Amino acid sequence: MAAEQHRSGDELGRFLRARRTQTSPESAGLTPGPGVRRTPGLRREELATLAGVSIDYYTRLERGKETRPSPAVVDALARALRLDDAEHQHLCDLAVRAARYAPQAAPAPSRTVRPHLKLLLETVRPNPAYIVSRSLDVLATNPGGLALYAGIDDWPGTQRNLARYLFLHPAAREVFPDWDNQIRGCVARLRALAGTDPDAPDLTQLVGELLLKSPAFAGLWERYEVTGRKNLTKTFQHPRVGTITLNFQGMALEGTPGQRMGVYIAQPGTPDHDAMLLLDMTATHTEPAPSRQKR
Repeated sequence: MAAEQHRSGDELGRFLRARRTQTSPESAGLTPGPGVRRTPGLRREELATLAGVSIDYYTRLERGKETRPSPAVVDALARALRLDDAEHQHLCDLAVRAARYAPQAAPAPSRTVRPHLKLLLETVRPNPAYIVSRSLDVLATNPGGLALYAGIDDWPGTQRNLARYLFLHPAAREVFPDWDNQIRGCVARLRALAGTDPDAPDLTQLVGELLLKSPAFAGLWERYEVTGRKNLTKTFQHPRVGTITLNFQGMALEGTPGQRMGVYIAQPGTPDHDAMLLLDMTATHTEPAPSRQKR
C-alpha cells in the first residue's frame, strides 16, 4: 500500500513540476530579477511563496514525499499556476488519488460494443461515426467512420486506435492539415486519464508503445498537458474525396465502460455533404478482427 501511494504521489509531483516549469514569472504576476534565469518557468521557492506554503513542504510535494495536501493547498497551487478549470480538477483528482490509492489496478475495460450501439452507428449513415474505448481503441464504426481515417483499415481490427493512427500511421500527417493540433489534444486526453489511473493496462500498453516509437509523442507526454483545444470542426485531406470539412460531436455512452461515440456532420446541399455521401457509398466496411492468443 505504501509503495502504491508513493507512486501516486510521484504522479502528483510530476504534474506540479511540469506546470511550474511552463509557467512564466510574468504570467504568475512576478517581476523577474536581473540576469539570466537558469530555471525554466517558476522556481520552487517562487511557487511556494505564491501558494503560501513553505519551500520545504512544496519540495516534498514535487518529489512525491508528501501525499496529503489539503484542499486549500491544492486550490492555492492551482491559482498560483494559473490552471484552467480542467487542469485544476485534474490536480484535485491527483491529490485525492495520492491520499486514497486503491492497491490493485482495475482490469482493462471490456471491448464489447452492445448490439443496439452498433445499430445506432448504422442509423446515422451517411454521417461517419465510430465508437472508441477510453484509450481510443476503435471498437466499432460505420463504413464512413472507418474510411474517413484513410489507411487505418490497413491494420488489423485490434490494432486500430486513433492515437496510434495519429502518431504511427504514415497517412495521418497528410490526412490532417492541423496534425500538430490534433496530436496535442490526443496526448492531453491520454495524459488526463493516466494521471488518475496510471496503472490501467489498456493505457500503459498504448503509452509504452508510443513512447518507444514516436519522438513527437514522447515530447508532448513530457509536457504533461491535460487540456487541449477541442475542435468542433475538422478538416480532412482525404485521398478519395478530396478536402472535406465536417462538424464533429463526441458523446459519452451511458452504461458502458468509458466508451464514447464520435459523429461527423455536414450541412445538406454543401460540397462537404456531397463528399460525405460519396465516402459512405464507396467505403468498404471491415469489422475488427477478433484478437488471437499467442501459443
